[in-house]
Amino acid sequence: MPKRPLPVDALVGRNIRICRLQRGLTQTELGDHLGVTFQQIQKYENGANRVGASRLNQIAGALGVGLSTLFDGSKTANREGPDLSGRALLAHPHALRLVQAFDMIPGKKRMAILHLIESVGNGHSRRGANGHARRASNGHGRPSGRARRKVH
Repeated sequence: MPKRPLPVDALVGRNIRICRLQRGLTQTELGDHLGVTFQQIQKYENGANRVGASRLNQIAGALGVGLSTLFDGSKTANREGPDLSGRALLAHPHALRLVQAFDMIPGKKRMAILHLIESVGNGHSRRGANGHARRASNGHGRPSGRARRKVH
């Protein structure tokens, strides 16, 4: 019976992907550094192929991270349901770029963008600092949109 990758293999692959993206490397560039094809890097990142100990050490060196970084989040690897840890969320395409761009936005604008993303992402009402749902307003305490339109 063939050995199948375990959840920790997928976790390590996801962490390899995150670290590679943080370094700005393509799968081809990382593969060239390790002497493997980009397809092999894809298989590692997808968790389709297990990564051996010596290869893990090579990958950590190529990415400039400690070996333990590739196992970050391993306590949640065997849990049921979706993995909503920060590292897992960063593995989604473009997520790291989104976070990096968000980091460059000045204070008050961040909240406006956060509210926009939340409303687009799930359509739920926004929550204030106290956790209670808030109505969308025009910033002056009045509802926005049709509720405040004047009829001429």
